[in-house]
Amino acid sequence: MNENKKIDERAALGQAPVSSLLVKLSIPATVAMAVNGLYNLVDTIFIGRGVGTDAIGGLALAFPAQMIVMAFGMSIGQGSASIVSRALGAGEDSRARRAAGNAFALALFLGLATFISGTLLLEPLLNLLGAREPLRDHATEYLKVILVGSPFIAMAMVSNNLLRAEGKARVSMTVMLIGAVTNIILDPLFIFVFKMGVAGAAWATVSGQFLAFVYASRFFLLRRSLIQVLPKHWIPKGSVLREIVVLGIPSFIRQSGQSIVSIMVNNLLGLYGGAIFISAYGVVNRLIMFLFMPLFGLIQGFQPIAGFNYGAGLFKRVLKTVKITLLYASIYTTAGFFILMLFPRSIAAVFSSDPDLLDTVAVVIRYVVAIFPLVGMQIVGGTYFMVVGKAVPSLVLNLARQFLLLIPLLLILPPVLGLQGLLLTFPLADALAAIITGVWFSLELKHLNREAG
Repeated sequence: MNENKKIDERAALGQAPVSSLLVKLSIPATVAMAVNGLYNLVDTIFIGRGVGTDAIGGLALAFPAQMIVMAFGMSIGQGSASIVSRALGAGEDSRARRAAGNAFALALFLGLATFISGTLLLEPLLNLLGAREPLRDHATEYLKVILVGSPFIAMAMVSNNLLRAEGKARVSMTVMLIGAVTNIILDPLFIFVFKMGVAGAAWATVSGQFLAFVYASRFFLLRRSLIQVLPKHWIPKGSVLREIVVLGIPSFIRQSGQSIVSIMVNNLLGLYGGAIFISAYGVVNRLIMFLFMPLFGLIQGFQPIAGFNYGAGLFKRVLKTVKITLLYASIYTTAGFFILMLFPRSIAAVFSSDPDLLDTVAVVIRYVVAIFPLVGMQIVGGTYFMVVGKAVPSLVLNLARQFLLLIPLLLILPPVLGLQGLLLTFPLADALAAIITGVWFSLELKHLNREAG
């Protein structure tokens, strides 16, 4: 890469107008994340239309295990991206390259470990996920294939985070689009033409992630990146790995917490509502994930700007970035709230024509999104602390909803109130998490304001 171009990219993060820079970095990531979320929806739509309602339930049961694989990739990627963005801001390019190389090595190791352990312990894993007939066979088919692709899923997510950390939002968008478009093209081919069922959807996902990683790799290998990664950078260094893990733990806990919650909810839904509620929750989960993707795209635009300027000591720019991101996030989540609350059954009809499934989705979705307008603030707050290297508050805020609130509520309310109590846990946990995040984040912003002078 031309050295002048590298300097321009670095200077833009610290000098360009924050609002236009946030838009520039967020839009490609938002488009890519929206498409990325779309292929999760497409999986469910094709499975629902091509295999049936029980297959949607099998996919819902298997998905928490897939989320653990994604949690490894996301946590390593975000932890290393935090180091890289701050190192580039401080002019420490060698530290940035070492962090990137160690991140790839760690992702490969954990991906392989997941494949081996998951394959050997598949039956106990399915029992833990609550996989019972008539959904178990579908869950088994899907999960076997996803485990094979674990290394590529994790490393593709690391690649995306590192590209964004140095401001290459368009390249990151292309990487995600390759994975998503490949999946969308292969889904109907594998499911309808080759009659591969749920396994076809899984192979489409794995194929897309493999091609995405291959495309991203060339930027780190062919000197097209600020953080060119050489074989020597893959050699593990204890201090670098520790920092990646510590900074990535909040993200891993958030992602794995969602997986644990999904496992608990699926088991409880099977107990109090039956297979139809598991399938309905699978549809709602995919809808919520799709709705979150553009929000995560905004957050990915926020990360390199906040991290770079915090590392450079430009606290006024950090504060302005936070305020603008909060505004955009809140507008988006409020709009999403009204759409899902007003048209739940019509949206669910895209997945299936089964009237029982549509009615159940309409009930579940109104509980799940009841506090959605405040979710943007929660995500921005937790991400901010991670980006600036404050692992403890980031950890606590990411623990709050899943572990400190939702899981205890799942243990307390359903035995007392049954299905109604299970559904009430979602808005209660969101409301309490919003209060905790709001208080802590406001105190931090006051401190940041003082630092900015």
